[in-house]
Amino acid sequence: MVDCPPGMDCPGDPCAIVIFGATGDLTKRKLLPSLYNLSVKGLLPRDFALVGVVRKPMDDEAFRELMTREMAEFATAPVDAGLWAEFRARLHCVSGDLDRPETFRDLAERLAELDREHHTGGNAIFYLATPPDAFAPLVRQLGAAGLVREDGARWRRVIVEKPFGRDLDSARALNDELTSVLRERQIFRIDHYLGKETVQNILVFRFANGIFEPVWNRRYIDHVQITVAEELGIEGRGAYYEKAGVLRDIIQNHIFQLLTLVAMEPPSTLGAEAVRNEKVKVLDAIRTMQPEEILGATVRGQYGEGLVGGKRVPSYRQEPGVAPTSKTETYAALRLLVDNWRWAGVPFYVRSGKRLARRVTLISIEFKSPPLMLFRGAGVEAIERNRLEMFIQPEEAIAVRMKAKIPGQAIRLADVDLRFGYQDFGPQMPATGYEHLLYDCMVGDATLFHRWDQVEAAWRIATPVLDLWASLPARDFPNYAAGSWGPSAADELIRKDGRKWLNPP
Repeated sequence: MVDCPPGMDCPGDPCAIVIFGATGDLTKRKLLPSLYNLSVKGLLPRDFALVGVVRKPMDDEAFRELMTREMAEFATAPVDAGLWAEFRARLHCVSGDLDRPETFRDLAERLAELDREHHTGGNAIFYLATPPDAFAPLVRQLGAAGLVREDGARWRRVIVEKPFGRDLDSARALNDELTSVLRERQIFRIDHYLGKETVQNILVFRFANGIFEPVWNRRYIDHVQITVAEELGIEGRGAYYEKAGVLRDIIQNHIFQLLTLVAMEPPSTLGAEAVRNEKVKVLDAIRTMQPEEILGATVRGQYGEGLVGGKRVPSYRQEPGVAPTSKTETYAALRLLVDNWRWAGVPFYVRSGKRLARRVTLISIEFKSPPLMLFRGAGVEAIERNRLEMFIQPEEAIAVRMKAKIPGQAIRLADVDLRFGYQDFGPQMPATGYEHLLYDCMVGDATLFHRWDQVEAAWRIATPVLDLWASLPARDFPNYAAGSWGPSAADELIRKDGRKWLNPP
């Protein structure tokens, strides 16, 4: 790891990054711009190389030309010609069939050459930007070729994209495959949501401000809502989405991770293992629902035709690659209970969906109502609860909603916001969300990556719901219009508890 003074941003460790799926969508939209952005910030090591592994014949120059065209289209900010020229010179390519051992022997030879050329120290990150069914075969090939063996100070790490399995059994089978070749510390299960600044700020907000932690418990908090809403549909990913659905795609990983950051106990340090230990404790404390509980505490939906942004859009069943009688959910809402001393009796309402009214990721912590006796004499019959709102995307902000008196003789109350936005720190360089995670992998910091016991605990919660939904297919799909906030049954789920969803305008 780079010897860097505390609180300073220093370049990552010398290394080569090998991307399997280097000509795919993830690489051009996220990985390539993120690595360039790290270079702009001075966080990419000068002793660095990027190797794209591709199936079709391609030499270094053709690969560089392709990456240059894709950067011109997908860069998050204007590209500096001089800096790109330096970056481009460190792009390399290995062509071959990923089913053939010869491809991996060629890759091993190329990495040895690049170590001599770029002084990478023999360190390498292997990024599996591929379909999930390729994860295990690729790791087996890497192991057989000796590419993940660590000698002396040389390290080798593997980044695995989601989804990590389809349910508890398949996740365990995949983990067994990976750990037969790799040590747990070599596996970096990535979740790009955890790279967003506001997500990382949750820990600082909770534990660096003495005014919040004393009230961060069941005595003062009424409930928590977590919403991940998207205006977009499935964007040509019908074949993938038919096998996934929103519970697997968003809730089991992204939303559960946001929940752990909200609900975890203070860790002993900010070290990776201390933080991840507390996160897994939260997941272990979430009550596993029995079938009759699932029926009362979950809602699923599928979007029909509707208006989004003033334009008519088709139903999910009309999307390319989707069965005309599909039972796949594009919306899900769950009421979860964390059975520990801090949170017992405080419901966590989580929801996510496609083709909703607007794109937003929002965490809302709603505090308990104050007594009304003091204000009834002034004609105040109800006081809306105080809320703490954490906006993750598209804006990144934190706001506390509180009550204040409107000027005048009478006692009249109004909501006011105490608000912090990242623009308060000045102009920010546009980012993809992957920069922080790629850098952390370079320096060996696994804090923001999923450890296996976290993955296992998350699937333990989600799998019973998936199993019940599979055994009792929905009969009312589609049950919400595109451009709405989801099915009416989701409103009823929270309304029967005397609460309502917070729907941003």
